[in-house]
Amino acid sequence: MSDTSKIAKNLQAFQMAINAHDRENPTHNAYGIGLAAFDMDRLGLDEGEQILPGITIHCDAGVSGNFRVLCDGDHDEDLEEVEEAEVVEAVSVRSGGRSDDGLDTIPPPSEW
Repeated sequence: MSDTSKIAKNLQAFQMAINAHDRENPTHNAYGIGLAAFDMDRLGLDEGEQILPGITIHCDAGVSGNFRVLCDGDHDEDLEEVEEAEVVEAVSVRSGGRSDDGLDTIPPPSEW
């Protein structure tokens, strides 16, 4: 088991994050905390272990040192889909020497 002060600080951070999540998303129910496998081992926590009332620990693919609140809601439904217009710029290219305007042009492949 890890140092109790580390566990206490993490539990406090977990509770603050869950409270913030619940305040921002009243229709979603938080059920867990996602941790990287390394952090679970470092803290001495097990998959599925209940750490707060109704909140269990789950291993996820997140980076070490970070955690995330897991809930039953879909956060992507709130985002508006934005269509990105792809800008294509037409460029005329001449091969060989110099052009009339004095700019260098791309040499023909035989000179590469």
